[in-house]
Amino acid sequence: MTLKVHNPFNQEVIAELPYDTDTRIGDKIDAARRTFEKWRWVSLEERIGYVKESLDYFRTNKAVIAEEISRQMGKPINQSRNEFGGFFERAEHMLDIASDTLAPEILPDKIGFHRRIEHEPLGVVLDIAAWNYPLLIAVNVVIPALLAGNSVLLKHSARTPLCGLHFEKAFGQQTPGLVQNLILTHDHTLAMIRDGGVDHVVFTGSVPGGRAIHRAVAERFIDVGLELGGKDPAYIAEDADLEFTVPNVVDGACYNAGQSCCAVERVYVHRNCYEAFIERSDTIMRQYRLEDPLDEETTMGPLASAQAPDYLDRQVADAERRGAEVILGGRRSTVTAGNFYPPTLLTAVPNEAAVMQEESFGPLLPVLMVENDQEALERMNDSRYGLTASVWTADRERAEWFSRRLKVGTVYQNRCDYLDPALPWSGFGDSGKGSSLSGYGFLHLTRRKSIHFRTETGST
Repeated sequence: MTLKVHNPFNQEVIAELPYDTDTRIGDKIDAARRTFEKWRWVSLEERIGYVKESLDYFRTNKAVIAEEISRQMGKPINQSRNEFGGFFERAEHMLDIASDTLAPEILPDKIGFHRRIEHEPLGVVLDIAAWNYPLLIAVNVVIPALLAGNSVLLKHSARTPLCGLHFEKAFGQQTPGLVQNLILTHDHTLAMIRDGGVDHVVFTGSVPGGRAIHRAVAERFIDVGLELGGKDPAYIAEDADLEFTVPNVVDGACYNAGQSCCAVERVYVHRNCYEAFIERSDTIMRQYRLEDPLDEETTMGPLASAQAPDYLDRQVADAERRGAEVILGGRRSTVTAGNFYPPTLLTAVPNEAAVMQEESFGPLLPVLMVENDQEALERMNDSRYGLTASVWTADRERAEWFSRRLKVGTVYQNRCDYLDPALPWSGFGDSGKGSSLSGYGFLHLTRRKSIHFRTETGST
């Protein structure tokens, strides 16, 4: 049985890869276990050096990898190249903080005792990575896992499996078994978790997928990190600088065709700037060029999934039935074979509409007018998701007020759709559990061991 990878622009098959058999899966797990038992004893300094050297593979092969990303999931080539910036920023930050974060924590002196806390590796980490940012999502786990002393089995998305092969080549060539790529069915993935071959799981993907993974790990005493969906709100306060705010919010909704976990997916605008916001958003959204993602002039590519345009059509139709107005877009393109959906601006969208409640993962910008900050807060918190929220205001005090009350993992002021690797990436509710990046990303991939030595036998 083989996995066929289709180009979402022209539907051509660009790769056929054999699925791993039961025997092959077992061999990879055994290799990961053997390598871990050696790698865990390699000094942290040597691990840091190894990871730094391995990253050169991505610098050398940047052009090839970027083109493969665009062909696999439809991202415009310039955006595929841009992904390397975030990739190296995250990798280098985790390298910079590794020594301090993973160092033993020495407790204050207590007469007659030595006490410290060690951060030990977990073992074999299974990283199930998503397709929308195939380098960024994988690097969040692979780099800190290796630095912490773990080995990694990487099961990349069925839409971007070639990226998994590059991670294996980069980190597993000099040390076989350290990072291995897997081509798995969903059933094989769940069986691997249940059968005890791995010690920790990190999953990035849909809420239903996260529930299935969580049920599988629940049968064993291991932990799981889940980065799931988002329905991230933006609030445009009455004092927002619209010249700055509007292009940033539109970009937050439309970059990568809206296929980002932390994309702006619903917007609440104070009545005093509502009309101006709509007018400027409309102007900007009309400028996108939907063409071949390998064309340098393309600014929005096709959606990765062939089913996605129909799903977005249903969300728009539901909003219209509830009284929303479509200002721009709103119907899938049928001109080409590509999975294109136009930038879509919707106004007066009721908060109970599907497009305000369920993840779109497409270039939709649904907008609702609000009277004041309190109403904006209530609308923003009216969601089962809680990944990020952005507040667009010149008033730091207002932003702080929102930050204390918003039920999300990250609150932005005058920014959106960005991960700072120095801050933990986490979510509330159906957006998942656990943390990646920052020092907390290391803690999530290690276990604490308490060292409690009596140094004087006369002590109590």
